[in-house]
Amino acid sequence: MTHQPAAQIVSPQQLGVREFDHYALVIDARSPHEYAEDHLPGAVNLPVVDDDEYAEVGIRHKSDKHRAYLIGVEYSLRNIADQIRPLISKYTSDDRFLVYCFRGGKRSRLWTDNLRTIGFEVDQLAGGWKRYRQWVRESLVTLPAMFKYEVLAGPTGCGKTRLLTELARQGEQVLDLEELASHRGSLLGRLPGRPQPTQKMFDSLLLSSLRRLDPARRVWIEAESKKIGDRQLPDGLFEAMHRSRVTQISAPMDERVRLWKEDYPHFTEDPAGMVEKLLPLRPLVGGEVIETWRALATQGDVEALFESVMVRHYDPCYARSTRRNYASGKPSRELPLVGLGPEPLAQAARSLAAEHPGADWP
Repeated sequence: MTHQPAAQIVSPQQLGVREFDHYALVIDARSPHEYAEDHLPGAVNLPVVDDDEYAEVGIRHKSDKHRAYLIGVEYSLRNIADQIRPLISKYTSDDRFLVYCFRGGKRSRLWTDNLRTIGFEVDQLAGGWKRYRQWVRESLVTLPAMFKYEVLAGPTGCGKTRLLTELARQGEQVLDLEELASHRGSLLGRLPGRPQPTQKMFDSLLLSSLRRLDPARRVWIEAESKKIGDRQLPDGLFEAMHRSRVTQISAPMDERVRLWKEDYPHFTEDPAGMVEKLLPLRPLVGGEVIETWRALATQGDVEALFESVMVRHYDPCYARSTRRNYASGKPSRELPLVGLGPEPLAQAARSLAAEHPGADWP
């Protein structure tokens, strides 16, 4: 196990620039559409051309490169002029900026030249976002395997995510994959009002989180499938998780139902909508179970519905997944929780945090 900080093992210096948060401002000069797909941590989108202008220049470039460049420069100078005055008012000549575009070419150079003319210190990312993306992908092959994970497993609704939060409060290192993916990792896991990041953006967020961790200390993580919603975990992380020792959490059913009501208030208000999302399970659970769920939703018996969904689908599904991904021979222990309120979870977190890292389990 290396004792070198993760931020030094995988560093933006490998891209020829400083740590991203050492810059007063990181400017993404690409179009808004490109920025939305993925961007450097903390980057602000100050596009040289907007989406429509970018498309227009691209179309013209196919038939008349000279005309395309003229139009592109015209749009660029106008857009930079509109955006540069707020920068002048917010920053001083002592501030240093990082600028990038897709390949580190014309768009980032336009910003760089203008800012340097004004007197700012500016670094331009050679190779642009494309090189950054390659760095992210390569880093996610090697970096996840450098940590020692403690995996929290257990059926849905048993408080794993809340226990992670409590462990973080105790000063433990945690990696909350569901928070990064904006998804709770099941058929019902989509978060209202929070679309998932793109796969590329998820990768960037994951690498940024890993770089903040210390490989010399344990990392608590929740057991996950290969995919969280539509976002896929890198192979290196997925394999490292399944080589790790596991704490199997359990909780009373009434507590699990109560937690579900708190975590899924939209389904408490619209149980019929919840059942509609479960219809793809018909081949697994059978039509009779689906009709039972429909009846419970119609009656407004949310607690009975939630319990039935857990018992008839989630718990058996979890058991199969555990047998498949955490086979015998891997260290495992049981952690029954008497409740899922703040105090029982805090007590469990304190107990786990007090354990000496690497200590043998009884």
